[in-house]
Amino acid sequence: MNHNQPVYTDNDPQNELVTLNLGPTHPATHGVFQNVIQLDGEIIVSGVSTIGYIHRAFEKIAEHRPFYQITPLTDRLNYCSSPINNMGWHMTVEKLLNIQMPKRVDYLRVIVMELSRIADHIICNTIIAQDTGATTTFLYLFQFREHIYEIFEEICGARLTTNIGRIGGFERDFNEIAFAKINKFLTTFPVALKEFESLLDRNRIFIDRTSGVAAVTAEAALDYGWTGPLLRSTGVDYDVRISEPYCSYEDFDFEVPVGTSGDIYDRYLVRNAEMWESLKIIEQGMEKLKHEPAGVFHADVPEFYLPAKEEVYNNMEALIYHFKIVMGEIDAPKAEVYHAVEGGNGELGFYLINDGGRTPYRLHFRRPSFINYQMFAPMSVGMMLSDAIINMSSMNIIAGELDA
Repeated sequence: MNHNQPVYTDNDPQNELVTLNLGPTHPATHGVFQNVIQLDGEIIVSGVSTIGYIHRAFEKIAEHRPFYQITPLTDRLNYCSSPINNMGWHMTVEKLLNIQMPKRVDYLRVIVMELSRIADHIICNTIIAQDTGATTTFLYLFQFREHIYEIFEEICGARLTTNIGRIGGFERDFNEIAFAKINKFLTTFPVALKEFESLLDRNRIFIDRTSGVAAVTAEAALDYGWTGPLLRSTGVDYDVRISEPYCSYEDFDFEVPVGTSGDIYDRYLVRNAEMWESLKIIEQGMEKLKHEPAGVFHADVPEFYLPAKEEVYNNMEALIYHFKIVMGEIDAPKAEVYHAVEGGNGELGFYLINDGGRTPYRLHFRRPSFINYQMFAPMSVGMMLSDAIINMSSMNIIAGELDA
C-alpha cells in the first residue's frame, strides 16, 4: 500500500481528473459491484467502492426458515466452493444441538471440502493468469474444475449449487463411482497443476505483472480483518483448520503456506501451495476411511436427521419425523453459537442466536469477501488501472459472498 501519493484537488488547473465507473459489469470487475474511481491518466487517484446490486437479504430470509431450508441459501454465498458453505452451516446447527459426528462422516466432509477448496483456487489463479494475458493456462487447468463437479454430481446429484449433505451427515453414502473419480482426480490433477506452475511461476511477463503489485503488509491486512489466502500471503499463518480445528482436521497432517510481501504474486503462490496441501489432505482422508466402519454416513439423531425416502414411504414413525423436521416442528435449544470454517477466501463464520423456536432468532454470515473487499479502494490509490483489475482478480471477490 502506498500512503505517499500526491494529493489532487479539483481546483488545480494543472490536473484534469477523469471519473470512471468501474463496474458493475462482470467482465471487468468479476462481479456485480462498482468502484467510482478518479484517474489522472491511467493512475488511480481515489476510489469509492459500492455494493448492493444483488443484495438478496439472505440473513433475514433465513430468520423465517427452518434450519434445513437455510442450506440452499448458503449455496449462493461463495458459489465457487458451495459445499464448504453447506457443511459450515450444518456444523453450526450441530454445535447448537450438541450432535457428535462419527469419524467417517468427518473424513467424508473433509474430502469434499478440500475438493471444493481446490475448485475455488483453480478459478482464482486461472483468472489471474487470464487477466495477464495467459489464456492457455486458464483453459487448460479450468477443465479440472469440471472433474471436481462431476464428483459432486455423483455424490449428491448437483454440481455448482450443491445443497450437499444434511444436518447430521450426508443424505447417502458415497458410491464406488464417486470414490473412483476421486482417486482418478488424485492421479491426474497433480500432473496438470505442475504444468500450470511451470508455465507461470518463472514466466517473465507474469512476474512483471504481479510481483510487487498491490503489496500489503501484515499489519494492514490484520487492521482490515483479512483472513484466508490473502492474509497468509502477507506472512500471517492464520488458518481456522489449525487455530480452531473442526470436522477432525486435527487428525490430518498438512502445512499452512504463507507468503512474505502480500503482493499478487504471493497470493498466487499461496493458493497454488494450498492446492498441493489439499491433495495431501484428500489422500489422507481416503486412507483413513479404510479404517472406519463401512456404511456410516450420518449421526444417530432421528429428531433432526431426515430419514430415507424409502422409510418415509413405508414407516409411520419415519413419516412423522420427516414432517416434523421439514416443517420445523422440533424446537431447538435456546443458545448463542458461532462456528467458523476455512472457506476458499478465508474465515467463513455463522453467528446463530436461537430463542428455542423453529427458526433462528438472528443469523449472521461472516462472509470473507465482504471483509476483504473493503480494502480494495484504498489499496488501489497510486495503482495503474490495468493493475487494479489484476489486483481484484487476486482477491477473488465473489459477488454472492460479498453481497448476500
